Amino acid sequence: MRILSGIQPSGLLHIGNYFGMMRPAIALQAEGEAFYFIANFHALTSVRDPRILRENSRRVALDFLACGLDPERAALFMQSDVKPVTELAWILSTVAPMGLLERAHSYKDKLARGLPASVGLFSYPVLMAADILIYDSDVVPVGKDQKQHIEITRDLAVKINETYGEVFKLPEPRIHAATEMVPGLDGQKMSKSYGNTIDIFGEENEMRKRVMSIVTDSKPVEAPKDTKSTIFQLYTLFASEAEQADMRARFEKGGTGYGQFKKELFEKLWTYFAPMRKRRDEILADKSYVDQVLKAGAERANEIAHKVMTRVRAAVGL
Repeated sequence: MRILSGIQPSGLLHIGNYFGMMRPAIALQAEGEAFYFIANFHALTSVRDPRILRENSRRVALDFLACGLDPERAALFMQSDVKPVTELAWILSTVAPMGLLERAHSYKDKLARGLPASVGLFSYPVLMAADILIYDSDVVPVGKDQKQHIEITRDLAVKINETYGEVFKLPEPRIHAATEMVPGLDGQKMSKSYGNTIDIFGEENEMRKRVMSIVTDSKPVEAPKDTKSTIFQLYTLFASEAEQADMRARFEKGGTGYGQFKKELFEKLWTYFAPMRKRRDEILADKSYVDQVLKAGAERANEIAHKVMTRVRAAVGL
């Protein structure tokens, strides 16, 4: 089984990234042949500073390794280091119906958030399809909000197969419970676009400050509180069942203020990521390690991508 997933280097990685993509991807590396790419081509739709894009891309690689990615079991590489992916994106675009792309939820959402309506943003699902199909991927772990992109990928693969013969295998989405929405500081989905994130490897004081700024209602200390609170929802991601039950009981009973619950959430967060911070410091001590991992990952990815493109080129007549 070949597994494929990617993550955009559009900013510092946060808890939503970790539970939405990183942790499920790291778990899957034990199940098959895993390929994980840093989507710096995709990031060009929102990041316009080349220095920041390079820094973010390298930091994503560092953070991914710190969180448990094993380069002996999974290939980690930059999207831009596999050149055939853009050639395949163009070939797919020649059969992609405009109506299919116009129905993409992510395009509408990004326009609603104020991003300019560029061709790159519109054709984002086509490049994503190329990312998946170029490696003959079997499984793509995604959240529910990305499931439509896998459906578009399958639609484009079917169109190529119907036109040119059996060229592509059809990938399957893997929806994990852990990829459900992680709430941000304001209760919306945690997203860099909303500025409501808690960074995985932020400084201690900054993480504490962000946790203490979580938006709550105005219930007094003595009043019972709703466990739909962002505080409790985040706490459940890190706490044991017994710890969750204890906090739930105190929420429902009343007598404890939101400030105390926030302090407990911060302590749980800080402790949870402590081993990963230690591993991150160890990686940083070896200045060549990240580059070596990315180079080896790109070599493995290119070996497969070139084979697939040879097949595609022959099929379409290039």
